[in-house]
Amino acid sequence: MRILVLGRTGYLGRHVVAHLRGLPDTHLPEAGRSSTGAGAGLRVDLAADSPDRLAKTLAEAAPDAVINCAGATGGDAVTLAEVNARGPAALCAALRQAAPRARLVHLGSAAEYGPGEPGTKVTETAATRPLGPYGATKLAGTAAVTASGLDTVVLRVGNPVGPGAPPTGLPGRVAALLREAGAATGTGTGTMLRLGDLSAYRDFVDVRDVARAAVLAVTAAGPLPAVLNIGGGEAVRVRDLVHTLACRAGFGGRIEEDTGTVGGSARSAAVSWQCSDITAAGEALGWRPSYTLEESLAALWADGGAGTGDTDAPGRDATGTEGDRAP
Repeated sequence: MRILVLGRTGYLGRHVVAHLRGLPDTHLPEAGRSSTGAGAGLRVDLAADSPDRLAKTLAEAAPDAVINCAGATGGDAVTLAEVNARGPAALCAALRQAAPRARLVHLGSAAEYGPGEPGTKVTETAATRPLGPYGATKLAGTAAVTASGLDTVVLRVGNPVGPGAPPTGLPGRVAALLREAGAATGTGTGTMLRLGDLSAYRDFVDVRDVARAAVLAVTAAGPLPAVLNIGGGEAVRVRDLVHTLACRAGFGGRIEEDTGTVGGSARSAAVSWQCSDITAAGEALGWRPSYTLEESLAALWADGGAGTGDTDAPGRDATGTEGDRAP
């Protein structure tokens, strides 16, 4: 089976590729925004390439399936629209020309739902009310995929956490701050970390579980639901995550919250609760999270801060959701 992974150098993409390499009789064509350098493969830039050019590249790759992990979590509205909305639309147009029978697994975001109702887990049939450009552009990408007429499934991912988490997301950023504090004083004793309001609730899911869901989706027999939630299935107060990570780090300093913003970003301020109902993913894929949050944070800390985001396109990796920004 030939599986083309787009965004393979990003946070989620690297883990997806690692999982796929464990499958027998699977070939992974190399593709990325750069076509130069050691190990370079096919050049694919979803934000800029025309559908015709993408179709030629896809014809050369001849994939049986495509997993699209590419996406922008930061940048201005134009960048977000180019990568998150225009990119999936162009990819679908190219697939219709070059590989109409290939399955497309597209990584969406729980940010597409917008604010959640406290105490309620959101299902795939819930209304989508994204608050800012990120969630809106991710939703536009999902709409392009689900309306394409191709064999597709969108995985709406919660807040990824685990080994390699980049500093553009809350867990990775907090880990980086804790490492800096420890490097300065040994244990961080006497150090104060100033973070945003940590009272919000988020649905965290291990990046390795996200990768496993993508692999299950791309190899599943028969058609799949248009959208599947991939999350931890539990609402976790951000404050608890931060203090658990600080404990894991042996941090001896003080954590101070700025109650003026939730999670430290304007878009997070109006999203105090997010939690996904993951029942459908269990029914369609036989998938459930296999890592606890404590295990994910332990792996993040043990990883040593190696996460740098997408080395092929900085800031382009489908890891984001409302409230994922570091305080």
